[in-house]
Amino acid sequence: MHQIKEILKIGSAFIGIIVGAGFASGQEILQYFTSFGTMGIFAGIISAALFAYSGMILVWLGSRTQTTSHKPVIYRISGRLVGSIIDLILILTLIGIGVVMLAGAGSNLNQQFGFPYFAGTLIMTLLILFVGFFGTNKVVSAIAGVTPFLILFVIIISVYSILTMDGSYADLNALAKETPTTLPNWFISGINYASFNLAVGASMAIVMGGAEKNTKTAAWGGFAGGLGIGILIILSHLAIFSKIEHVGDLDMPLLGIVNEMSPILGFIMSIVIFGMIFNTGIAMFYGFVARFVETGTKKFNIILTVTMAISFVLSFIGFTDLVAYLYPFIGYLGLVLIAVLIITPFRMKKLSNFKSEIEIGGGD
Repeated sequence: MHQIKEILKIGSAFIGIIVGAGFASGQEILQYFTSFGTMGIFAGIISAALFAYSGMILVWLGSRTQTTSHKPVIYRISGRLVGSIIDLILILTLIGIGVVMLAGAGSNLNQQFGFPYFAGTLIMTLLILFVGFFGTNKVVSAIAGVTPFLILFVIIISVYSILTMDGSYADLNALAKETPTTLPNWFISGINYASFNLAVGASMAIVMGGAEKNTKTAAWGGFAGGLGIGILIILSHLAIFSKIEHVGDLDMPLLGIVNEMSPILGFIMSIVIFGMIFNTGIAMFYGFVARFVETGTKKFNIILTVTMAISFVLSFIGFTDLVAYLYPFIGYLGLVLIAVLIITPFRMKKLSNFKSEIEIGGGD
């Protein structure tokens, strides 16, 4: 029973790392899946398979090595040259998406409550700093605690949307395909979405796995989390597809559907979105600083504070366009990581001394 609880905790935390401002608002789903109409379901299935497999491998690798940073793991499974490339991609992704999350927090509270843009950004910055000081286990628990609320809302939204759907599938499909997207087709979109998000979540997933001593529990937790993300993608796509004529031009389409259902639920959903922004934000900044400094130290807290201060300033660049342009770009870069994760199990004999090599510096 304890093992099942830990699997669900890891799975929930993995979902929380991946599901940030873009997903929880519905903007990512709109651009990556719904813009391809009914074929968006197949894009979702491709993403779900990649998430489940890669999530399992990433968290398992972290557990096996008991690491506190993605660096030694990435270098060991990739080699020095490819490892350097992936390491750089992850570093840029962590800080880049972290800044986007701060911007998303400002946009969320501004759109729903009319707060000044800087207010939401400042609240999120201070919240991430506060939780980040307490160590990996507290961070994982905080992330996992918010996720069930989003899952519940996505289920409610999708059921409501499908039951109250207006028009035929053919009409909705035509409208959905008019939605702007920077992705060329549904197949590449499905791969790119998983690739982008795994680049976003890889560092914290490895660190999270390092806090779990049971490798089997870690692996199943990563698998459950990846599969859960896939299911949420398909449900969210069906919800937005069913209401495309009403929410197709909104920055936060899922929030728009909830506001249609009930203003009270809209208020609650905006808080949930804020929580999911926090999830990804804390994962990005915690993973970024952990790459350079040992967690739980005074130096870690100082570097985290400086990083958050600089990111707060950078967050005023904006939010919406970054989803359209920065995300796919990171997705294409992240294909290198997915390729390495796919071949990793076939190289396990070479990795038999994985943990001991890392402990003596073999991963540096």
